[in-house]
Amino acid sequence: MREFLLVAVLGFTACEAAPGPSDFSAVFDGTGGHWVDLTHSFSESTIYWPTDTAGFQLDELSYGVVEGGWFYASNAFSSVEHGGTHLDAPIHFAEGRLTADEIPLTGLIGPAAVVDVSRHATRDYLLTVEDLTMWEAENGMLPDGGILLVHTGWGARWGDRTEYLGTDMVGPEAVPELHFPGIGGEAASWLVANRGIVAVGIDTPSIDYGQSADFETHVILYTENISGFENVANLEALPETGSYVVALPMKIEGGSGGPLRIVAFVPREGS
Repeated sequence: MREFLLVAVLGFTACEAAPGPSDFSAVFDGTGGHWVDLTHSFSESTIYWPTDTAGFQLDELSYGVVEGGWFYASNAFSSVEHGGTHLDAPIHFAEGRLTADEIPLTGLIGPAAVVDVSRHATRDYLLTVEDLTMWEAENGMLPDGGILLVHTGWGARWGDRTEYLGTDMVGPEAVPELHFPGIGGEAASWLVANRGIVAVGIDTPSIDYGQSADFETHVILYTENISGFENVANLEALPETGSYVVALPMKIEGGSGGPLRIVAFVPREGS
């Protein structure tokens, strides 16, 4: 019953009439489960692609008591679209596909399937079709309208840029030196042909692995208007099944992506 209430709250299609607003309280008051923040904070230490050397900038405009007698704080910030925990809109690698503001909420909210490869993921590991089919053998089919989250364990390296990216270099010459896991092209093609997921997320800088020279997985998935969430945090806190993701990026008109606040609701056991 608790799952049905959550599905209704998040706006998914249900075959029965949605319950009244008072029934939704268990999702938000802590009695029905808990929320997990899957977002790295943005700061001067946020990790960006090596060619995006400006990083995240926060400039103080006001901080203190103003002439009228009240305290007032205000900042200006700047960032490229693709850095830190962020959205890849399909148009990022697929001409004519959805921009950041065009992605429907049904493409950003859904049941989560967490595929954990952290025990065997190496720095050049590619998620395989076998990883997906083995997961399904234990957990059932990946859900239609669901969000696939790939837990490689790389999120634990977030505080160390060199360990996370595989290089301490910056600029274009750093790109060939990148080393981190990703989603293999065969797995991406299998997902497109056989399953109805709406988005993929991963705890690395890219859904393609660091050594990719053609960004095959980006092209395969984004051509089908399947969005990507990169640099996702805290995936170790989620169960393989049963949680629900809400991923709301900055709604940039015409954008190819943008900063993302992504969270997951984990229902209480037995609910």
